[in-house]
Amino acid sequence: MPRTGPVRSAPDRRQRRLLVLLALGCAVFGAAAAALFYVLQPEALRIAVGPSGSDDHQVVQAIAEAFQEESRTVRLSPITTAGAAESLGLLGAGKSDLAVGRGDLAMPVDAQTLAVLRKNYVVLWSTSGRAGKDSKKKSTGKIGEIADLAGRKVGIIGRTGANLALLRTILAGSGLDPDKVATDQFGTEEIEKLAQDATLDAYLAVGPLDSKITADAIAATSRARGAPKFLPVETSEAIALKHARYEAEEIPGGVFNAKPAWPEDKVDTISVNHLILARKELSEAKAAAFYRQLFAVRDTITQRVAGAAHITKPETEKEAEPSVHRGAAAVINGTERTFLDKYSDYFWFALLLLSGIGSAAAWLRRYLNRDERDDNTSHRTRIFALVTEVRDAGSEQDLLTSQREVDAIIGETLRCYDDGTIEQEDLAAFGLVLELFDHAVAERRATLQSGLADQVVRPLSQVVPRREF
Repeated sequence: MPRTGPVRSAPDRRQRRLLVLLALGCAVFGAAAAALFYVLQPEALRIAVGPSGSDDHQVVQAIAEAFQEESRTVRLSPITTAGAAESLGLLGAGKSDLAVGRGDLAMPVDAQTLAVLRKNYVVLWSTSGRAGKDSKKKSTGKIGEIADLAGRKVGIIGRTGANLALLRTILAGSGLDPDKVATDQFGTEEIEKLAQDATLDAYLAVGPLDSKITADAIAATSRARGAPKFLPVETSEAIALKHARYEAEEIPGGVFNAKPAWPEDKVDTISVNHLILARKELSEAKAAAFYRQLFAVRDTITQRVAGAAHITKPETEKEAEPSVHRGAAAVINGTERTFLDKYSDYFWFALLLLSGIGSAAAWLRRYLNRDERDDNTSHRTRIFALVTEVRDAGSEQDLLTSQREVDAIIGETLRCYDDGTIEQEDLAAFGLVLELFDHAVAERRATLQSGLADQVVRPLSQVVPRREF
């Protein structure tokens, strides 16, 4: 049945639609805020290092504090271990993201280097005094080279098995049977005991050139047994070629003492690095961020811990074992991918996602506005019906009634358009119907006015009598 009264507005539907849109907007904003908060959160990396109180432990603690103080994108969470072997075990088991370990230790198969924490030099020396009385084999002469160690006993500073393995590698690389050289190991706190042990013929220390332990050991043995005689590793380059984890190095003259100079001249030796390691699966972005931050704070932490001055970049120009992590290598070689290189795929995905969201939003909008569109369709249908009624209108009052109803329809339609519930093409179609209605009203009004004029003229002609001549 056609509607004859004014069209009722739909405030409840608009209010419901606005609430839905507001809820969706809050959800999108909340998701964006959560994503931004997650992205801006510092990345926490666990690093295994030990033992507690060691130089490595102090340096790592200083690095972690510096990262924390300067609000860096990477934070460190140190895990204290009993030593490098345990640290590497945690790394291999996936219980830590990073680890500090010596380069010649057994490592996880996927371990890679991020930075060199320090370079350890092998220092091998004898003294000018004779062998002790308790020695199983009396000294037959001074020890001037590694070959003279056959049948002698070497005191090794540090109880780690890595130092013993390193000495055996040097002996074998120098053409000497390692089994012909006796050894005894001492803790780093047993320097005086080492110096007083008369059964020892030579000594080995492994550490940085400015190591206090090495310097104290050389000084203690010189007081007890005479001036030190440093033994060169003449086959250092050959050893480094055979064993990728060692490097051929030189000990500068006078590095351990100025007067008298210890050593008097440079001495060939080999070195092994203490490394900051990561598993290969650590992302390139995280590894690069850690590397950049480490060298950004190196000068700062050197003021707190002197050992931090030994931190250096790993060699990327030659093959090394373990290999350099791709994230650190990219920063070192200047091949780090730009922001666009890294995230271009994400940008394309985001564009596709936004396009999909836009399409979904348009569909949702049309779905939420379905009632208004239905009303708009019914309004057009009603105006079509009014066109027929107008053409049959019997008076001007009937035309005015129809126009008032159409005015109400126009007002409701414009409100819907302002609210965005009616599209431009719907409004254009509505305009065509209105134009048809206006033509029908104009034609009927003209017809009614013409009929009224006829009614006025006809009675006048009947009233005036005809004059006969």
